[in-house]
Amino acid sequence: MSDEFLPFSRPSISQEAIDEVVACLKSGWLATGPRVTQFTDALKTYFAPKGDGLEAPPAKDMRVLPLMSATAGLHFALLAMGLEPGDEVITTPLTFAATLNCIVLAGAKPVLVDIEPGTLNMDVSLIEAAITPHTRAILPVHFAGLPVDLDPLYEIANRHGLRVLEDAAHAIGTEYKGKRIGSFGDTQVFSFHPNKNMTTGEGGCVVTRDAALAEQIERLRFHGIDRQAWNRYGKGGSQDYDIVLPGFKSNMTDIQAALGIHQLRELDGFIARRSELANRYQEALSDWREWTLPKTPLYPHLHAWHLYTPLINEEAAGMNRDEFMLAMKENNIGTGFHYRAIHLHPYYRQAFGFNLGDFPKAEDVSERIVSLPLFPDMTDADHDRVLDVMYSIFN
Repeated sequence: MSDEFLPFSRPSISQEAIDEVVACLKSGWLATGPRVTQFTDALKTYFAPKGDGLEAPPAKDMRVLPLMSATAGLHFALLAMGLEPGDEVITTPLTFAATLNCIVLAGAKPVLVDIEPGTLNMDVSLIEAAITPHTRAILPVHFAGLPVDLDPLYEIANRHGLRVLEDAAHAIGTEYKGKRIGSFGDTQVFSFHPNKNMTTGEGGCVVTRDAALAEQIERLRFHGIDRQAWNRYGKGGSQDYDIVLPGFKSNMTDIQAALGIHQLRELDGFIARRSELANRYQEALSDWREWTLPKTPLYPHLHAWHLYTPLINEEAAGMNRDEFMLAMKENNIGTGFHYRAIHLHPYYRQAFGFNLGDFPKAEDVSERIVSLPLFPDMTDADHDRVLDVMYSIFN
């Protein structure tokens, strides 16, 4: 058995992508420039509605805004929605801190609904009871690349006049009922972090069909400038511009886009390999009493398998999740923890009065969830090694 440490995630970077980054460095144009434009156009094509008979707007109505991170995308989208103190945004307790942090930073209050134990997504049937006169938006998270059941969610949102901002950080390439996440709906935010299904190093993008929202995000991401300013030092550019609001500095660079151009071309292949590995786990672990495995919802979907997250059954395993992760590390196998239920963190307990017991399903998952190694360059031999180490730990 190899002694080399096997991480739970590792990006797959082709030689073509490396060459593109080198060419970018040699070009002298490193910040936002022509490669960001090329990457943006490629994303627009990727998110364009496919096929006939799908209830999606024409691609020309879509706006794609690359950014330095998905966190910036969530933050700016919420700011652009004009949230005010006292406004509420409904989301899930099983998510990374960025989801709730951005709600708070935009001046609103996070309101949580519990999850479905099988899918680990927010339980859509609980949303309506959480709506108050102060509710302004619903923020679902497509956990691990599995889509939330969006039809009933949008029906609730439309009936109550609420915005929907989809945290699709895990869901580049995910499909819901034959439609790619990002090709329909209100607004979505994607992540291109190194442990996601494709990467630009750090980075992300917002996809929306709301022109006014897009224009506001465009200003927020670059100092509040009211027009495209990346080429103002070029021969055809103008150095004249106006500041129309106090903006941030979160524009994507050409170095990032150089990587993203090639990652996007390879994305479908990455997802296909992730699916093979996830299904391999599902089959191999199906009769292990030590695990409760991810469940498949009944509605048609394509799971992007950003993460493979079974739940450890402590009594059958003879250990808890943390002890299992330590044992794997001692055997040179990396694992991940996604996530500790957000309402249990000190800030959210103190600021919003959340307590243990408020969301029992998310809390149970939070105590038992573990991310097993899953990435496109993982070989079948690597996969067998993970299973062999797990078998030795439990026996």
